[in-house]
Amino acid sequence: MLGINDLNQFYGESHTLWDVSLNVAQGSCVCLMGRNGVGKTTLLKSIMGLLPVASGSIRFDDQEITRRKAEARASLGIGYVPQGREIFSQLTVEENLRVGLPARKDRVRHIPEFIFELFPVLKKMLHRRGGDLSGGQQQQLAIGRALVIDPKLLILDEPTEGIQPNIVHEIGDIILNLNQVHNLTVLLVEQKLPFARRVGQQFCILDKGRNVAAGNMEELDDNIISQHLSV
Repeated sequence: MLGINDLNQFYGESHTLWDVSLNVAQGSCVCLMGRNGVGKTTLLKSIMGLLPVASGSIRFDDQEITRRKAEARASLGIGYVPQGREIFSQLTVEENLRVGLPARKDRVRHIPEFIFELFPVLKKMLHRRGGDLSGGQQQQLAIGRALVIDPKLLILDEPTEGIQPNIVHEIGDIILNLNQVHNLTVLLVEQKLPFARRVGQQFCILDKGRNVAAGNMEELDDNIISQHLSV
């Protein structure tokens, strides 16, 4: 579904991604892992068209999207939950959710009931401002906003960051449900190893902007963890 080949990206004179390749198969859940500052968020932003790439290719659903604008990528069916959530704090929950509707191909202009089945708290708080929600509720709103576009691929950047443990578990349940029951393909950046093991089927590890390890989640052994993930 998503194919990244030999991707290179720069911040000014700094070479941040070095020939990165990654394949995310239809229906899979892939965890992108690595220590802080190794290029994980940069890679996600490059996939979404929020950062330009110097060379390489990004293909989604058999289409070359390397040079497409970010809004066009959403319309193709890529939902994105950025690090830090980035909801609109002054807009209501309902208004935040409606932001994604114009990207839907089927021209539906109402919030799908499916969103409220996943996140009942959002229905109770439709008219509250996003900034008044707790961190966990804001994360649920950010995921709901991404799902409103009816994506084929859901990309999440550290969905458990700064979230209380009970909500972390709930978000894990939701990702598993979306992936295993609704066959939604998922790519997520995750630092918490138990969470990654619970929801992920495959892993890919970056170190200093390069691919250094990848495989099925059961292959993520102590040696790989010690070498590439331990602080």
